[in-house]
Amino acid sequence: MKIDGTAAVVTGGASGLGEATARALAAKGAKVAIFDRDVERGEKVAREIGGIFCEVDVTSDEKVAAAFDKAREAHGQERILVNCAGVANAVKTVGRDKETKEPKRYPLHQFELAIAINLVGTFRCIANSAYGMVSADPLDDGERGVIINTASVAAQDGQIGQAAYSASKGGVLGMALPIARDLMNDGVRVNTILPGVFKTPMVAMMPPNVQDALGAQVPFPKRLGQAEEYARLACFIVENVYLNAEAIRLDGGIRMAPR
Repeated sequence: MKIDGTAAVVTGGASGLGEATARALAAKGAKVAIFDRDVERGEKVAREIGGIFCEVDVTSDEKVAAAFDKAREAHGQERILVNCAGVANAVKTVGRDKETKEPKRYPLHQFELAIAINLVGTFRCIANSAYGMVSADPLDDGERGVIINTASVAAQDGQIGQAAYSASKGGVLGMALPIARDLMNDGVRVNTILPGVFKTPMVAMMPPNVQDALGAQVPFPKRLGQAEEYARLACFIVENVYLNAEAIRLDGGIRMAPR
């Protein structure tokens, strides 16, 4: 798919992987709508790339639908959707009180939150976008749209405390093939990126020595991934029409240890 002149939606586009992707798509001429909860940051990025900002909570049917309406009014039907909105949490299935060492029950709301945002929120945006894409006029090869979802290497080798996160990202990975099959006769592609250890805003808040230690675990190159590297892969997926129903680990070859 040609990116220049094409409408695109990037969820979680105000920071991290989403921001880098929004900037990369805009640099190639896309008309980008940024979906995010961070109004101040989202509006700033949208201004800088000549796009539009839509305040979105991906757990809300109404807010997601309203955001797609706003984006389409400004740019027309999006043919590119990149889902980067997500949350990370870490809680052991059975914890221990630091002082008494007594077992602690899992706070189930943490599990439900990860599923609601990372998995259900991703699908909510897919369903809304695909509904519009299938009615668009076909491009070359009969293509009407492309959807890129963000899972994580934790979907395949989750670490201690990542039950909720891994389950949510495993769901994102697992649903890609059936969704691609659902949409195959309408010319809409669906692919998944599984990032490894990237220098996202959350990781950037860690002490430099911790960041260095994380990067040193990567086989090659021995550093944290850069958001721009994710963005370049997303653009490549958009432009390569034969890439469909695929999951790509972008991780420098790392396989995560238990902790």
